Amino acid sequence: MSQAETARRALEDVCSGRELDRVAEVYHPQFVDHVNALEYRGLAGARKSVAGYLALFPDLRFAVDEQVSEGDRVVSRWTLTGTHRGRRVRAWGIVISRFQDGKIVEDWAASDTLTLARQLGLWRSLRLAVKHRKLLRNP
Repeated sequence: MSQAETARRALEDVCSGRELDRVAEVYHPQFVDHVNALEYRGLAGARKSVAGYLALFPDLRFAVDEQVSEGDRVVSRWTLTGTHRGRRVRAWGIVISRFQDGKIVEDWAASDTLTLARQLGLWRSLRLAVKHRKLLRNP
């Protein structure tokens, strides 16, 4: 499988929660995930990151819109869709994945959290931000 295919599979299958049991197939054991202002480490960290998104959006889906590869890196532009308490949302982001030994060893991701907050509404977004932070920081 090419690096681009692995990066696509990581987003569309693993991060969407469809094949969470395949984390070790796409992520390196020393994986470091930089997501906006948060950071996760290792395979357990990758699972925790996905669990946080799934807690907010049970029908979470990432779709890769475009990819560019160079050397040991793949850049994926993606669209996130999901529903939170009956409210459908759509947001966009980019992740730069660095590969080592055929697996993703580091991700740098940035998403359009402002658009997401606007779609959810101000008060709901503030409550979710507090709850989400607690969920992701506690073991």
